[in-house]
Parts: sequence; structure tokens; C-alpha cells
Amino acid sequence: MISFLPFQIGGATLFCLSLWTLVDRNFMNELLDTNLFSGAVYVLLVTSMTICVLSFVGCVGASKEVKCLLLTYFIVVVLIFVTMLIGGILGFVFRERVQQTMRQVRKLRSSMSLYGSRRDVTEAWDQTQERLQCCGVDSWHDWNRLIPESCCQEIFGGQRKECTLFPAVTNLHSQGCLYVTTSFIRDHAAIIGGTAITVAIIMIFGMIFSCLLFTMIE
Repeated sequence: MISFLPFQIGGATLFCLSLWTLVDRNFMNELLDTNLFSGAVYVLLVTSMTICVLSFVGCVGASKEVKCLLLTYFIVVVLIFVTMLIGGILGFVFRERVQQTMRQVRKLRSSMSLYGSRRDVTEAWDQTQERLQCCGVDSWHDWNRLIPESCCQEIFGGQRKECTLFPAVTNLHSQGCLYVTTSFIRDHAAIIGGTAITVAIIMIFGMIFSCLLFTMIE
């Protein structure tokens, strides 16, 4: 039914945002010593899938006038509503504390000593520096002049400027990866948190509608 359509669209939107965040930035996981952000995104991913399935159950219950399905729909919606609301609020709280949290992360700096000797760490640093256009933790000086090629600015077609021998702000990424990563997480936490709260508000109308249908069915 049309009344359940906004509910399903909201769940699908949240699912796409969560999936994009995980797929597009999964290369950063090796460098971070906290799973708070990725864990929260996984929870929202599963919850959004549940919302899509639940909206279908609500449609069936409303069209067939099955009170048992509508009651099940209402109870599960209430539980998901509380989860989404808390998750959205925590997203904004985490957004404000992310820089302080990441400043306490030692793995990001200590992993630099493993660059070149461990393939997973090397690939994680290269992908992070290439895709986020950053270098080192706070700046390229963190590499102690052993600058990876992934720090060099790209010219075109995958070709890069030479920056490993004579590093300078004109031929390499000057921003540190801590700042860029923090900005990314803050921005995405705000987007996902805002979407979660919006979907939670939409769910209120879903609960009201299911209650009205439940009382109307004899």
C-alpha cells in the first residue's frame, strides 16, 4: 500500500548509504584501532534491511487485513524505532568526539613502521593516501623522508610527480591522513545519523497507521 512506501524508501536509502560507506572506505579499517564507526554502520545496514522486509509484511497485513501480521509489524517497528533513534543520536555524539577518539589511536602511527614489510598494512596506507590524497598521520614528515610513492600528487592517467627523493608541498599531499580521515568520519556520521533519525520519525507514522488499521479490522 502507498502508506508504507515512504517507510520502504527510507529503509532503502539508509541501506544504500550504509553500504556505500562500508564499500567505499573499507581500506581504512586496517589503520584504525577502533570498530565503533564500522560497527555502527553494520548495525544500521542490518536494520535498514529489516525495515525493507518489515514494510512488505505491513503491506501484506494491511491488504489481507490480517491482524496478526499488523500486530507483529507494530511491535517490531517500535523496537526498530528505538534502535534507529538511539543510533542516530549516538551518530551525532560520536561525530563530535571522533577527533579526540582517533587522537588516542596509536595503531595509526605504529603501523607506519610496518610499511613495506606487511602487505595488508602497505596496501592500506597506499590506498588511504591515494584515495584521500593525504600523507602520513599529521603530515608527510611522519615518514622521516622515506616517503611512499602513494604520497605523491597524481598528474594524469595514474602517473605521479616525483616526491620520494625531494619531498615538498608542491609535489606531494600536504594534509595528514588523521585530519582527512577524521573529516570523512565526521561528515558520514552526520549524514547517516541524520538519515537514521529521519527514518525513525517516518516510522512514527507507520506505527500510527498500523494501529488505525488494527482497530478498523473486525
